[in-house]
Amino acid sequence: MSASATSPAVPHPLRTRPFRLLFTGRTLSLLGDAAIPAALALAVQQATGSTAALALVLACSMVPKLLLLPLGGVAGDRFDARTIALAMDLVRCVTQLVVGVQLLGGTPSLAVIASVEVIGGAAGAFAMPTSSPLIRGTVPEEGLQRANAAMSVAHSASRVGGPALAGALIFTVGPGWAFVLDAASFAVSAALLCAVRIERAERPAPGPRRSVLTDLREGWQEVRSRDWYWSSLIGHSAWNGAAAVLMTLGPGIAVHRLGGGAAWVALLQAGAIGLLAGSLVADRVRPRRPVLTANIGLATYALPLLLLAAGAPAMLVIGAYGVAQAGLGFLSPVWETAVQRAVPEHALARVTSYDWLLSFAAMPLGYGLAPLAASAWGPGVPLTVAALAVAGCCLGSALLPGVRRFTDATASGPAESKTEAGTGAGAGTRTGTGTRTGTGTRTGTEGAATTPAAAPAGKVSPPGTR
Repeated sequence: MSASATSPAVPHPLRTRPFRLLFTGRTLSLLGDAAIPAALALAVQQATGSTAALALVLACSMVPKLLLLPLGGVAGDRFDARTIALAMDLVRCVTQLVVGVQLLGGTPSLAVIASVEVIGGAAGAFAMPTSSPLIRGTVPEEGLQRANAAMSVAHSASRVGGPALAGALIFTVGPGWAFVLDAASFAVSAALLCAVRIERAERPAPGPRRSVLTDLREGWQEVRSRDWYWSSLIGHSAWNGAAAVLMTLGPGIAVHRLGGGAAWVALLQAGAIGLLAGSLVADRVRPRRPVLTANIGLATYALPLLLLAAGAPAMLVIGAYGVAQAGLGFLSPVWETAVQRAVPEHALARVTSYDWLLSFAAMPLGYGLAPLAASAWGPGVPLTVAALAVAGCCLGSALLPGVRRFTDATASGPAESKTEAGTGAGAGTRTGTGTRTGTGTRTGTEGAATTPAAAPAGKVSPPGTR
C-alpha cells in the first residue's frame, strides 16, 4: 500500500485553460448550492409551518434524480458531455430563479416549488454523469488525480463557507436571494462551459442504432466485469446508508448526551475540516493501490458510529468524525481518478451513473430505518449495525483479487512494474479507450436536496457527492 508524492514535473491542471474554466464554473455552482439546503428548509418552514411539506419538496428533487440517473448516463455516453452539462446548468438556473422569485414575492406556492424541484432533480440526473467525462476531457492522464483533488477541495471549501453564506443571506436579505445567487452561479457556469474545449477519445465505429435498454445493459456489464468496481459500490452504498443513520440519530444524541446543540455543530465543522484535509492530501499523495487504500480510508466512518453508540465523550466523537471525513475527502479524488483511467471513455458516464444511483439510493433507507430501530431497541443498535456494515463492506472488498491488484502505474518509480490493474476480468484494465485526438466536476451538484453533512461517498458533490 505504498504511495508516492505527486511529481513536481507535471504542471498543475489549473495552469491549463480548459480545466481552469471548468473548475471555476464548478466552484461557483458548488458555493451557490451550499447555501441552498438551509435556505430551502427555512423558506418552506416559514411558508407552510410543516416539516411534512419540506419532506415532500426534498422527495420531489430526489425521486426523479434516482429514477433518471441511468438514463443520464446513457445520454452522457451517447452525446457530447459538455453540451448536456451546459443545457442542464441552464435548466437549473431557471428552476432556482423561479424558486427565488417565489420567495421574494412573499407568497410562495408549495405546488410551484415542488414542481420546480422535480425539474431540477431530473436535470441533476443528466448533469451528474457528465462530471468524469468533462474532467477526463480537459486534463491529460498524468494530471487526473490533481484535477479531481482540486474539485474535491472546492467542494470541501464550499461546505465550510456555504452555511455561513446561507446565514448571511437568510438573515439580511432573505432566503429568496440564496436561490437567486445559485441561479446566477449556474448561469456563469454555463457561460464558462461554452468556452471549454473537450478532448475526446476515439470511439468504436458506430454500428446499428441501439436501444436505450441495450445501452443500459452494456453499462451494467462494464460494472459487473470489474470486481474492484462493483465491490467498491457496495462499500459506497453502505457508507451512505450509515451516514443517513448518523445524520438522523446524531443530533438527538448530541443534545441529550454530548452537551447540547453546540456539540453537534462542532462535529459538523470538524467533519468539514477533515474533508478538506483529506482532499488536500489526495492532491499530493498517490497510493500504489488506490482502490484498496481508498476503501480502507472509507471504513474509518465506523469509528464515530461506534463511539456514539458506546456513549463516548464529545471530544472523542468529534475527533473521530473529523478523521472519518478526512477518509472520505481522500477517497473521492483517488476513486474518481481510478475510474477515469480504467473505464473505457465510451462507457464512462453510464458506469459512474450507477455509482451515483447506489450512493443516493441507500440514504433514504437509512433515514427511514434508523428512527424505527432506535424506537424499538435504542439508538445504540442502529448505530452499531451501521458501523459494522460500513466497516465490513469496505474492508471486505480487500478479499477480492481485483481490489488488491488494482495499481496506479504513475505512483511507481522508474524501475517498478507499470501494470495498471492486474489481470483478469475484474482487474480494471483499460480497454477500448482509444487515443485522444483534440484539445480541449462533478457538474451535477446535488442542489436543494443534498444534506451537506452527508455527501455521497465516492461521489462527492458533488458532486457531489461520491
